[in-house]
Amino acid sequence: MKQIFFIIISIIIFYISVAYALEKTVSELTELSLEELMEIEVTSVSKKTEKLSETAAAIYVITKEDIKRSGATTIADILRMVPGIEVAQVNSNMWAVTSRGFNGRYANKLLVLIDGRSVYTPQFSGVYWDVQNIMLENIERIEVIRGPGAAMWGANAVNGIINIITKNAKDTQGWFISTGGGNEEKGFGNIRYGGKIKKEDIYYRVHAKYFKKDSFVNASGEDMQDQWYMLRGGFRIDWNLSDNDNIMLSGDIYDGKSSELVNIPSYIPLKSYVDKKDISGANILGRWEHTLSDTSKTTLQIYYDWTKRKSILPLELALYGYNREYIEDVKTFDIDFQHQFRLSKHQEILWGLGYRLINDYFMDDEFAISIEPDERHYDILSAFIQDEITLIKERLKLIIGSKFEHNDFTGYEIQPNIRLVFKPSKKQTLWCAVSRAVRTPSRYENDAVSVIQEVNMINIPVIKVIVGSNDLKSEELIAYELGYRLQPIEIVSISIATFYNMYDNLRTFEKGTPYTVNYMGFPSIVIPFKGANKMEGKTYGIEIATNYQLLKWWRIYTTYSFLQMQLNLDRDSTDIYSESIEDKSPHNKFSIRSAMNIGKNVIFDTAIFYVDNVAAFNIGNYFNLNVYLGWKPKKNLELSIVGLNLLDEHPEFKSDFMLTPLTEIQRSIYGKITWRF
Repeated sequence: MKQIFFIIISIIIFYISVAYALEKTVSELTELSLEELMEIEVTSVSKKTEKLSETAAAIYVITKEDIKRSGATTIADILRMVPGIEVAQVNSNMWAVTSRGFNGRYANKLLVLIDGRSVYTPQFSGVYWDVQNIMLENIERIEVIRGPGAAMWGANAVNGIINIITKNAKDTQGWFISTGGGNEEKGFGNIRYGGKIKKEDIYYRVHAKYFKKDSFVNASGEDMQDQWYMLRGGFRIDWNLSDNDNIMLSGDIYDGKSSELVNIPSYIPLKSYVDKKDISGANILGRWEHTLSDTSKTTLQIYYDWTKRKSILPLELALYGYNREYIEDVKTFDIDFQHQFRLSKHQEILWGLGYRLINDYFMDDEFAISIEPDERHYDILSAFIQDEITLIKERLKLIIGSKFEHNDFTGYEIQPNIRLVFKPSKKQTLWCAVSRAVRTPSRYENDAVSVIQEVNMINIPVIKVIVGSNDLKSEELIAYELGYRLQPIEIVSISIATFYNMYDNLRTFEKGTPYTVNYMGFPSIVIPFKGANKMEGKTYGIEIATNYQLLKWWRIYTTYSFLQMQLNLDRDSTDIYSESIEDKSPHNKFSIRSAMNIGKNVIFDTAIFYVDNVAAFNIGNYFNLNVYLGWKPKKNLELSIVGLNLLDEHPEFKSDFMLTPLTEIQRSIYGKITWRF
């Protein structure tokens, strides 16, 4: 720990030295000014364009410049800079990402979107982060909302929303090529070309991406065999059909492999195996925006998404009666319509309708999970309405809205909210909100049977069986939020958000009556656990983000998050798995990022992240240090070197329900060449 503080102090001294030495020779930062950042337009809070300073939500915008200067190579790692968002890497290809608590590899209270297309899997209501690694240079910004957004986006937007918005094809004209590699980033390459069909005013781009990441090790130096590689490609077309009509069409296709080492502490002689996965998929999205008048606009969006995951288990497992092949195949069709119009001078209405059809298929049973029935079709019907009322022009605004949904698991759900925005001055915004949100049961929770094998003190095999239930209710949240944004002086902006969340009907696994069976020649004890809703609780906390323009070429960003969770089981609950949920999220998180333009052609950025201990897995607190150094010897050529997690190698999280050893997150250093023409 002393070494870490010494490094931090050394970095601060270095900054000050550079500031004095180069005060008159550096150029201005290429990013927006603080005032311009406050006025940036966002769309994720209310499904319409509005200024960030006027939103009634805890929102943080990651710009394209932030993405570039972070040096991160995955979307999950980019999110580390956001207050209130927990990012913990499980191994080389897996992350646990959540907002305001309840973290886990299968975290299920965070909705993630790419250009408005939902990428959460209905199998566990979470996100497979290993397939969301899109070409980062195509991203315009990432809008991150902490807190419920269910009134607009529906079920599962419980604790937050992440909307990844890609660039218009008009902004990606010409050639873009980048390539590089390092000790963990074994090799990567990106290529993109953008053009225009002049007569039709159609802009387009096509792109491809490849990467290969090395495997990590555990504390003993054992290879975790979690290497990961993928090839993906895609396109986007933006067509300005007329003054009143804009059409966007985009698509992606990908194929790759990832793996993880899984240990099985059971009576079976096999102690571990490598779970090798083939991951593939494709999607296509279309959007038509039609302007009816100066005060009326409609949007129609349709997308189709297909994902497939295939595990090939080792031959040794087949000797013990396990199937070698496991396939998860999910197809989603979604159509969404919305209409925005001004009802009066002081009132604006936004309403919409949606339909989603999901078809999933599971082939055979994995050693730990079986799904019955193998194939299932289910759909979601939805409608929403929002009324935005201006009470005092440019000062006070009231927003009332609700989402109405019907799903095949819990039937009808209503998710209302009410928000109030008050601007006492141009550079101050005070907002508050009360919201209801639900998380509906997933396919696994409803239809899966999971098996966990152990050996008790007297070496008698114990088989714990977790059984799904079609009696599960939706998990419920009532959220109270209060926030304040201000720019007290020209060079400083501050954003503060506080929240108090009340949860009910949280999922538990209730213990049944044990019984004995003869399994593979061994007398064994079977303990059944069935899904139920026997936990409630509360969480509260504060999130602070500051932005300091110290000099015209030097900017400092800081964030701080505090989270407290208090969850309680019902008196008659026999659950033993949900006790540790509170301890999977750190109480305190802090970060400080420095962005410097040294001269006209050199960028030097550093970021230090502090994360409190994760008690559930006996993981102590840790610091991360990331460094980005970029040099542009020519206008269209950039060379960069990046160091990630430079202070020490440490575990950050452990896989839920999978008997896998803790993985050490490795130091990563890589170089990159970028060429535009």
